[in-house]
Amino acid sequence: MNNRNESRRSTRPHLSFGEAGRGLLLVLLLLSSCAQKETNSTKHVFHLNLSSGYLESIDPAFAKFQYMIWIDHMVYNTLVETDEHMHTIPSLAKSWDVSPDGLHYSFHLRSDVYFHDNPIFPGGKGRKMAAADVAYTFYRLIDPKTASSGAWIFNGRIAEKDPFVAVDDSTIQVNLITPFRPLPEMLTNPYCSIVPKEVIEHWGKEFRNHPCGTGPFMFSYWDEGNALNIIKNPHYWEHDNAGVQLPYLDAVQITFVDSKATEFLLFMQGKVDFVNGIDGSFKDLLFLKNGTLRKEFRDKFRISKGTYLNVEYIGFLTDTTLDIMKGEPTANPLIRRAINYAINRQKIVTYFKNGQGTPATHGFIPAGLPGYDSSATYGYNYDPAKALQLLEQAGYPHGKGLKPIKILAQDNYVDIVNFVATQLQEVGIPTTIEVIQPNILKQQMSRSKAVIFRGGWFADYPDAETFLVVFNSRFPAPPNYTRFSNPTFDQWYNESLNMPDTPRWQLYHKMDSLAMSFAPILPLYYDELLHFTQNNITGFSSNSMNLIELKRVKKN
Repeated sequence: MNNRNESRRSTRPHLSFGEAGRGLLLVLLLLSSCAQKETNSTKHVFHLNLSSGYLESIDPAFAKFQYMIWIDHMVYNTLVETDEHMHTIPSLAKSWDVSPDGLHYSFHLRSDVYFHDNPIFPGGKGRKMAAADVAYTFYRLIDPKTASSGAWIFNGRIAEKDPFVAVDDSTIQVNLITPFRPLPEMLTNPYCSIVPKEVIEHWGKEFRNHPCGTGPFMFSYWDEGNALNIIKNPHYWEHDNAGVQLPYLDAVQITFVDSKATEFLLFMQGKVDFVNGIDGSFKDLLFLKNGTLRKEFRDKFRISKGTYLNVEYIGFLTDTTLDIMKGEPTANPLIRRAINYAINRQKIVTYFKNGQGTPATHGFIPAGLPGYDSSATYGYNYDPAKALQLLEQAGYPHGKGLKPIKILAQDNYVDIVNFVATQLQEVGIPTTIEVIQPNILKQQMSRSKAVIFRGGWFADYPDAETFLVVFNSRFPAPPNYTRFSNPTFDQWYNESLNMPDTPRWQLYHKMDSLAMSFAPILPLYYDELLHFTQNNITGFSSNSMNLIELKRVKKN
């Protein structure tokens, strides 16, 4: 569970494929034949559904959920952004540099960027974006009056005096209290989207539904809970390689159908152009156990899979000074390691994910980030004999005399956690499961009241530090829900913050290895993106943080 963006993902229970499902399969095939006719009539409008059923805000200071992030990325820009290959590339800043001591970052801005036309500006025409707007945006983010959920980006990192300085109209300087080399990567976060002071001050809290940015699309209409319409920004600053102004689309129309199953039916009817993942009840309908799409659907739509910087895991509270840990078997790292060896992660991916994902056997850092090591031997493979050996070493041969452990989990993960419990019992570890509401589980994890819990951690920016911070003892819960503490790890973490890329990534390997040797978590699988688009959609892309990009989309 990521304290910063914990609601970016949605995983549904696994359901089996029966006769009713086969009937639904035929219905879907029939519906899909209508898709081309439906989409041809609206060829310059992209139809997107947000299955959350609602949108809290279009103010980037509150961009804590996946769907808010998508919309904010269409309406606003950040200084730098992450491309589909997870590289940090220029956006509003055309270049940047850092002082030798790592404390001062200077970002050099483009001079051809204008805010959207807005009645608050003189004559209603969008004015030029300048360094003062960046400084205002960042100060607003950390202002307690704003109460932004993104204040963590700068808290504890920036200088106490003059952290954000507009050197001139085209240069903004960010001053830190300690070095933090992943700062440019962190500034790709949509919380850091640049906003205009006068529009914010005019609308106050109502800026949430009167957004104004510099992005490829601009706000048009919002009937909350029903429909949102954003239209092409005619003055957008980006062009394609041929010099054609972006975006290609005329508009994006957004609906709020809160059922993933209904959303997919709408997709098969051609009423939605893109679907992010599917309801668990459709997995067996569409995919074989090896993750291959069933042949009945192979010409009906486009499907893309990709690395998703999300790791699903089971966490263990490790602070043995807490009263709640007295007598708990998992206070012993040997027991935690035995649990790691007892789980067949490949079966979880195959039977509960239909091949959508990768067994998490190479540590906590997922594939897709520098710092991930596919050859790492410090992870845990399925080895029940090793689990039994560790149990005996801990003084519990075949689990004899071991107190039962209890895993807390949300209801939509019960199937996987039940499988974990079964495998633990096979090596003699008695295990029970308590189903708990997500918000209550989060509270218990934050208060160190959850001894064993199912969690997930998602990358907030494209640097492995966003995963390793989970094990830093100077941070509270969140992010350190396990309360893991190791002085060597903390020392390496601090050293990494002012290292060039390659040495930093090498140190990340060592940090991941050290943490895994104490097994504060049981990594289950590295997640995978699953995207569906209509056959007449081209130019759609996303990155491993599931940030969709529509500015180069064409609808034929």
